[in-house]
Amino acid sequence: MSTKKTSLKDIAVKAGVSTALVSYVLNGKEKESRVGQEIAQKIRQIAADLNYQPNHLAKSLRSGKTHTIGLIIADISNPFFANIARVVEDEAKRNGYTVIIGSSDENADKSRDLLDVLINRQVDGFIIVSAEDTEEQIQYLTDRHIPFVLLDRYFPDMQTDFVSTDHYQASYDAGSHLIRSGYQHIGMIAYDSQMFHMRERIRGYSDALNDHNRTVQKSWLQEVRMSAIEAGVQAAIDQMLSGKQPVDAILFATYSLAINGLKYINTLRLQVPTDLAIVSFGQAEVFELYHCPITYLKQPIVLLGKKAVEVLVKKLRHESTEPSQVLMKAELVERASSKVKSVVLI
Repeated sequence: MSTKKTSLKDIAVKAGVSTALVSYVLNGKEKESRVGQEIAQKIRQIAADLNYQPNHLAKSLRSGKTHTIGLIIADISNPFFANIARVVEDEAKRNGYTVIIGSSDENADKSRDLLDVLINRQVDGFIIVSAEDTEEQIQYLTDRHIPFVLLDRYFPDMQTDFVSTDHYQASYDAGSHLIRSGYQHIGMIAYDSQMFHMRERIRGYSDALNDHNRTVQKSWLQEVRMSAIEAGVQAAIDQMLSGKQPVDAILFATYSLAINGLKYINTLRLQVPTDLAIVSFGQAEVFELYHCPITYLKQPIVLLGKKAVEVLVKKLRHESTEPSQVLMKAELVERASSKVKSVVLI
């Protein structure tokens, strides 16, 4: 069986037209060359019958564009990032771009490796969910005028395009919700990280308690290392419950922290929300399947993903010059895990 690849000339010979005319039709430019619909349809049908595959490499060499986007996310195992990757992929395809996805696993060295590989692949631009200590990588892209948009996480001291949840307001809303529901001693478990989005979540929690005349006790705020999540969460909960003022509610700063926390709460045979109310960042089906459905902060995944693609495509098409910086509101989805404990006048 012949493995010869069908060329534009093969289609032209069979259609009885010029190679240039075939090129116009298959590139969607038949109107420019005033090709009749009948002959255009005939060319497309012959191309389909001959299983014609366009030479994207040659096209890229001519245009200097590959019509690909590099998407670097922080952790593909996290449902939030997996879902947002799907949105980005679908929206990019709608705009004529293919997405190459890589996961940094919250590791700066791996993020740098992915960046180098994708630059060598000559992607047209990047959408990046940054890992910690990657400011130098973002500066590298900026200095070389490589188009990019930061997604969900950004660096406030760097003038870049970003699309993110308003992490501060989301955390503030969660803390305020627990106070309105009657909980007095509200703890938070976050990552031990200097990433801006994590510090904003901690700041929102602290401000919510302070603004409602609750002084945050030292044992109430626990920060866990990413490299030891399970042991760290268990130790954090133990400290929260053994202090002079044990917590009666916990805000988990991420989905992963919440999952590990709920597992440990089960082993302690604590009842949610009778013994301990729970609110978590990040939506996931498991929150609905837990024996007591979990209250969570629902980030606008679809809007975030679509907006990130929109901003990047505008940059690639030179339709924007000023940095686009977008903050979106998270929705507090109330479930049984934080139901009203008692009536409290604030």
